Amino acid sequence: MTDLAWIDAALTSARPQAIGALLRYFRDLETAEEAYQDACLRALKAWPQNGPPRDPAAWLIMVGRNAALDQARRRTRQTELPSEEVLSDLDDVETPMAERLDGAHYRDDILRLLFICCHPKLPATQQIALALRVVSGLSVKQIARAFLVSEAAMEQRITRAKRVVGQGEAPFETPSPEERERRLAAVAAMIYLVFNEGYSTAAKDAAARIPLCEEAIRLARLLLRLFPSEPEVMGLTALLVLQHSRAPARFDAEGAVVLLDDQDRSLWNRELINEGLALIDKAMRHRQPGAYQIQAAVAALHARAATPADTDWAQIARLYLALERLQPSPVITLNRAVAVSKVEGPAAALELIAPLEAPLGGYFHFYGLKGALLEQLGRTGEARTAFDQAIALANTVAEAAHIRSHLDRLKEGASG
Repeated sequence: MTDLAWIDAALTSARPQAIGALLRYFRDLETAEEAYQDACLRALKAWPQNGPPRDPAAWLIMVGRNAALDQARRRTRQTELPSEEVLSDLDDVETPMAERLDGAHYRDDILRLLFICCHPKLPATQQIALALRVVSGLSVKQIARAFLVSEAAMEQRITRAKRVVGQGEAPFETPSPEERERRLAAVAAMIYLVFNEGYSTAAKDAAARIPLCEEAIRLARLLLRLFPSEPEVMGLTALLVLQHSRAPARFDAEGAVVLLDDQDRSLWNRELINEGLALIDKAMRHRQPGAYQIQAAVAALHARAATPADTDWAQIARLYLALERLQPSPVITLNRAVAVSKVEGPAAALELIAPLEAPLGGYFHFYGLKGALLEQLGRTGEARTAFDQAIALANTVAEAAHIRSHLDRLKEGASG
């Protein structure tokens, strides 16, 4: 790994802890973000020479805090920041500094920051977008893609949220247990979207993909510690670990997508699968079904199938129907169509997705599935058209390459 790659991975991983602690110290979002950025610039200069600190998050907290204080001192013509040699000392001096910012362990600042970003004075869409930007450092482009909106619209959404925060309309106090309960759904949605962003990233971007997925899982586990009897938090955590268990098998050596039926199941992480199965079984016993629990139940059926032929597609179709009734969405209908194609055939699935073309006209997976169904029905001309549309909407090189493999197969069939 190059110097820049490991530093970028360390900064991405440490960002939530660092900004959470800095925000609590300065109680101002702009100051906390600027302090973190200053610390990152110093890390880019110091770490390649001195090696990584023992605790990158603590190092960034200390240096960011000092950088922000130095800015204030400069304005009052007081003492300057200590020398780079002092800041780059690899002793454990950073950790006590971070610990003193609050009586609680600074890593718990992440959840506090999540709940702060999900303040009820902000609309739900702004809550999640702000948390994705501030907590996890996703770009506006990445967040816009997750929400299926334009970058300009997402930029405005985040700007409005920051304006509310900056004007003091959303105070940064630690929320009470009652407030945490009310904000739980928004926090869970934010964690889910962080994972989804990492999950949908190409194999060649593993340095960004894996940390995002692992950070989302860590946040979900922390959330479960706060709400140990909440079945939807169990379902969320189960869903993430079950999905992440397949990570080693999702791409081949060249970075091409490997579909679920073609994956080497011996590569799946059994430890994560066992954790997820135990959590979803525990959640279901509460008999309070929710969207995350249903999605986790689908993932559990895939995990329990020793081979693709063992997959209970009929039950998966029923679960997606339940999810569709609970949370109507064209994307959920599209997922149900995959299960329907396995149970009732491609014609039934094609009929099911026909009304989705308008709402999902800009969605890569809609045209990918439509092309696959048309191909199974022998309607090769229409399949080619759908696959061409899918390639035009591909978010990654791996997605485009996967669709091209379908087109190549159609061409081979035509020439044969």
